[in-house]
Amino acid sequence: MTSDSPELPAQAEVVVIGGGVMGTSIAFHLAEAGVRDVVVVERDDLGSGSTCKAAGGVRAQFSDELNIRLGARSIELFQRFPQRPGQEIDLHQVGYLFLLSSREHVTAFERNVDLQNSLGVRSRMLTVEEARRISPLIETDGLLAATYSPDDGHCTPESVVLGYATAARRSGVRFHTRTTVRSIVGTGSDSFRVETDRGTVSAGTLVCAAGAWSREIGEMVGVDLPVSPLRRQIMFTEPMPELHDRVTPFTIDFGSTFYFHREGQGLLFGMSDPDETPGFKLDMSDAWLPRLTEAIGRRAPRLLDVGVRDGWAGLYEVTPDHNALIGSVGRFFYATGFSGHGFLQGPAVGEVVRDLVLGREPFVDVSSLDASRFAADQARPELNCV
Repeated sequence: MTSDSPELPAQAEVVVIGGGVMGTSIAFHLAEAGVRDVVVVERDDLGSGSTCKAAGGVRAQFSDELNIRLGARSIELFQRFPQRPGQEIDLHQVGYLFLLSSREHVTAFERNVDLQNSLGVRSRMLTVEEARRISPLIETDGLLAATYSPDDGHCTPESVVLGYATAARRSGVRFHTRTTVRSIVGTGSDSFRVETDRGTVSAGTLVCAAGAWSREIGEMVGVDLPVSPLRRQIMFTEPMPELHDRVTPFTIDFGSTFYFHREGQGLLFGMSDPDETPGFKLDMSDAWLPRLTEAIGRRAPRLLDVGVRDGWAGLYEVTPDHNALIGSVGRFFYATGFSGHGFLQGPAVGEVVRDLVLGREPFVDVSSLDASRFAADQARPELNCV
């Protein structure tokens, strides 16, 4: 997607920095609520950052009540996406299956399931045998239990961005891609002048949805957004005829973080690398392959005989407690640092930020996700991350 117009307007009511799922969702929800003068500034193409490199999973299986609520609300919105905003996103609600191999994790996930159930999420504990029936590719040696929720699944991130952007444009939102923010100048109380390599736009409200690049944006306005970029790699198998007409849940071996889900005629798979260091690294690295191969051999050995088609590297936007930053300082708002679950929470967070900008009470209280929590020693750890 390219820029709608070659030059930035001199003035806007709201400027959103970042054109991934978070920025386009926020822009759509603001425009739908009647804010007619919204400008989105994106350094590359829409969805070209972390969003297009996401695995596409959607779930409400979290350990933190806020994340459960945001995930569950987003699933509702994903289900209705073809009607509002109006785009097919290939949503496959095949469930998320967490495989557990330590007593500590089993105890924690039992507690999580109780919390999820109390909030209306249909997750449940499974025996190892039940897990094997749901995900026949797995090897069960060493497993103690599993959790599963049938409403979880995956969809196509690029289509979600396209849907939000297309509907937002219809409501008057102006998108300026390949436009890099150089500096932000405060021109008085709650007024900002955003200087880019393609012009300057002034606005009374500024929203940072810049993902892994958010720390720099925060520094421009004197707000500490402790977000670090961390490379994550995923790969795709060649077609696997044995998967034909078989439902394959999004399966996660929680102990190793190895995961896979159906993608076309084959599988998408990946895992985190504990040796990865922060940085804007988007090249594929072989350093993780021995650990990945070991995890596959232990948990899904049949995949070792399947050819690998290709893969890519993307960036997680990680915070110290692996939980999001949502809040504001004056008229500077931010929604970033989702630590791997930003795509799946994008629809709900768009609603939340809309309400914060408009001075309304969101459907969920996100005050505990304010970036100031770290200085106040009130970190809010999320367990269910990979």
